[in-house]
This record gives sequence, structure tokens and C-alpha cells, in this order.
Amino acid sequence: MLKQSVQDAINEQIKNEFYSAYIYLSVSAYFDTINLMGFSNWMRMQSREEVSHGMKLFDFIIDRGGRVALQAIDKPPVEFKSPLDVMQQALDHERRVTGMIERLYELAGKENDYATQAELQWFITEQVEEEKNATTILEQLKMIGDNRSALLMLDMDLGKRGAAGPEA
Repeated sequence: MLKQSVQDAINEQIKNEFYSAYIYLSVSAYFDTINLMGFSNWMRMQSREEVSHGMKLFDFIIDRGGRVALQAIDKPPVEFKSPLDVMQQALDHERRVTGMIERLYELAGKENDYATQAELQWFITEQVEEEKNATTILEQLKMIGDNRSALLMLDMDLGKRGAAGPEA
């Protein structure tokens, strides 16, 4: 059985994961409006991944005999300056999520909840990948600068995500 403090913190993280999905879906809509469909696809896939993270925590609470208590999700931003701005915000957001997961891991340790720590290890590893992906695209956008042809090439490359399978 989960201790109440851990259960409450996991419920909060479920909300955070769904908020992340909302952010990426909002960003996808932004990319649709500026005709960068590859970026839009990448962000839609990212949104789906964040939902799966929330559901992984949802199922974990249930598996441990706890109670899921869904919380209200804030409205995501809808205005962005540029693809570069978006990716900087995405990286900043992923770094905040990493901090949230690390604090949750610390709480589980303080509560001697080894099962939750084991579950969260997957999320810690996942956050390394999330930050790496955002950093890679951000750095590529910095290299591209104002080169529209290179931007379109990156857009085409990002459009391939999901074409080779669920985690492409």
C-alpha cells in the first residue's frame, strides 16, 4: 500500500504528465499554423508519449492499492515566437519535469518506498532521453539560423517520427 504522501505526490505527477501532453499538443497546433507539419507530427507524438507516462503512473497507483485523484490541468501556452523559441521552452520544461521526478524519487526514498523508487527509475532514464531530444533539435535550429531550406529539411526529418514504429 502506498503511503499517503507518496500517493499524493504521484497524483500530482500524473497531472504534470498530462499538462506536458497539453503543452506539446498546443505546440503541435502552432506548428500546423506555420506549415511545419513535420514539427507538428513530432510534437503530436511527444504529446502521446506524455499521456502514456501519465497512464503509467495512474496504473502504478492502482497496482499498489492506492487511489487515483485526477486534478485540474492548467491551460497551456498558445503563442510562440519561433521554432527556436518553442524548442528552448520544451527543453526548459523537460528540465523542470526532471526536477519533479527527482523530488518524487527522493520522497519515495524518505518514505522507504522501494517499489516506487524502482518505478521512478524508468522515468529518470526517460527524462535523460527527453532532455537529449529537445537539446538536439534546439541545437540544430541554432545551426540552421535563418536558412529556410535547412529548416524544411529538419521539418521533413521530424515528420518521420512514428513512421517506423511507436517510438521512432
